[in-house]
Amino acid sequence: MDNIIVEQKGRVALIHLNRPDKLNALSTALFTELNAAIDDAEKNDDTGAIVIIGVGRAFAVGVDVSEIAQLSNHAVDSPELKALGDMWERASRCEKPIIAAVGGVALGGGCELAMMCDMIIAADNAKFAQPEINLGIIPGIGGTQRLTRAIGKAKAMEMILVGRMMDAVSAEAAGLITRLVAADKLEAEALNLAAAIATQSLPIVRAAKKAVNAAFNTTLEGGLQVERRLFHATADYADRHEGLSAFLEKRKPVFKHE
Repeated sequence: MDNIIVEQKGRVALIHLNRPDKLNALSTALFTELNAAIDDAEKNDDTGAIVIIGVGRAFAVGVDVSEIAQLSNHAVDSPELKALGDMWERASRCEKPIIAAVGGVALGGGCELAMMCDMIIAADNAKFAQPEINLGIIPGIGGTQRLTRAIGKAKAMEMILVGRMMDAVSAEAAGLITRLVAADKLEAEALNLAAAIATQSLPIVRAAKKAVNAAFNTTLEGGLQVERRLFHATADYADRHEGLSAFLEKRKPVFKHE
């Protein structure tokens, strides 16, 4: 692949966004390769979690401006717009956990890609922004929705209407990121977290992720119903029996991911 590098680190798929000369701008070609790598990781039974990190001094800047400039005014329900949205949003539909390891800038689509992931580990040099307003456009890959859910309306309005940049310390205080780490420890810390997740039972992790996401997609009552259904649906999982047995027998569980 020309725009990404994929490595398998134990049960973790490590995906490098690899357009450093363009600050990893999210071109259609990059998205196509990234989505293919996510597809592969999702199908691979030996992968329990995914890490996405940028090569060079940026996680990713926005969707390639030269491509955005060519978009026409398609109807909202047009096949063209749906296909574009499906390509941009692939990471958000992954059933396996994805961690964004953000070093340097995550601007526009780069910030949106990070927010599609389940967790964000940020280096102390990380900066986040939705500066589309300065180009006469608005965020188009979920920025207005995910940023508002992550940090609240007031702060999201300022970032989106003014294009204000948020540093890593402020991002941690606002709840945008999971953890703040030293820049030289970014990849290692993200891999350690992903590896810890990947040691757990994969079907149970999938269920837990689905239940947490329901909190953002439905009412409290609806989310509780999703959780309850998933809790009972795992009753026959081999890993559930192994986990409970291991606890009662005072030993470490050996999950078979089934």
